[in-house]
Amino acid sequence: MVKAVQWKEDCVRILDQSRLPHEVTYIDCTDYLMVAETIKTLKIRGAPAIGIAAAMGLARTAQDIEASSYEDFVKALKPVMDTLLQTRPTAVNIKWAMQRMTRLLQKNRDETVERLKELLIEEAKAILEEDIEVNRAIGVWGAQFIRDGDTVLTHCNAGALATGGYGTATAPILVALEQGKKVRVIADETRPVLQGARLTAWELMQAGVDVTVITDNSAGALMRRGEIDLCIVGTDRTVRNGDVANKIGTYMVAVLAKENGLPFYVAAPLSSIDFSIPSGEMIPIEERSEEEVTHISGKQITPDGVKVINLAFDVTPARYVTAIITEKGAFRPKDIKKLASEGINLEELRIKA
Repeated sequence: MVKAVQWKEDCVRILDQSRLPHEVTYIDCTDYLMVAETIKTLKIRGAPAIGIAAAMGLARTAQDIEASSYEDFVKALKPVMDTLLQTRPTAVNIKWAMQRMTRLLQKNRDETVERLKELLIEEAKAILEEDIEVNRAIGVWGAQFIRDGDTVLTHCNAGALATGGYGTATAPILVALEQGKKVRVIADETRPVLQGARLTAWELMQAGVDVTVITDNSAGALMRRGEIDLCIVGTDRTVRNGDVANKIGTYMVAVLAKENGLPFYVAAPLSSIDFSIPSGEMIPIEERSEEEVTHISGKQITPDGVKVINLAFDVTPARYVTAIITEKGAFRPKDIKKLASEGINLEELRIKA
């Protein structure tokens, strides 16, 4: 299994995804500033993976803080959290990870500073291990929607590289293969950073999956020709009404799937669902540098001085989403908000194939 982020005794080890698929290189981050830089520059990306990296970056930096009291320790950690939170505004997992670490500190405020440092390490490691288990569960719930012989379209990269391991959107595919089903994957190239062409294709080939890369603007034509059976994508933030923020271009895929009568599934761990936001219109959308559009591999492809809009994400309205697949089961978008409630009957809400 590809490991995007690992905890080491003296660093947070991050796989440099900007160099894939041609070079496998790791970056050893010794403090939160190095972790923040890898997140901002897309050396690590994918909502779950950057949440894990942020938690580990916080835990790593905490080891070097000299403080004699809980108050001083927490005060020293605040700028660390603030910096990590500002790296990628659309993905909710960093916020989720920082909130989880904050709750841990508050719960153990009577412990010594040295013990708090140990607890932060344990929690960061737990977030990684839990993410792998969550992704496996998403795979089991999602595999029921994949029939033997199906061709699955996916957009961007929501595989092991974007998570602690196993992936979100790729997990149902991998589980279906384990179940003996024959499955083919078509990966959108995902301009402008080409996460589908560079990352999804690479990791699926490493796993022995039959994968084909297409240009983003080919998806509709292949759907119309009957060469795609269903779509599965990941999410950087899904909100209470079931609207989904994912890599730019996802909205077009969802609309095309609806037009062609194809199911469109979103693999969303509960950590990627922001129950505090009622609608996708309120999701902050990151805009990235013009150079990602004007250049490919360092070579300029556009006229000098041309204007550029480079939205990193778009929002797919819930009406285009067939189901949201979580570690607790698959649910209709309109029922997602109920998952935040205590004592609900999940069996009554789950969608079956």
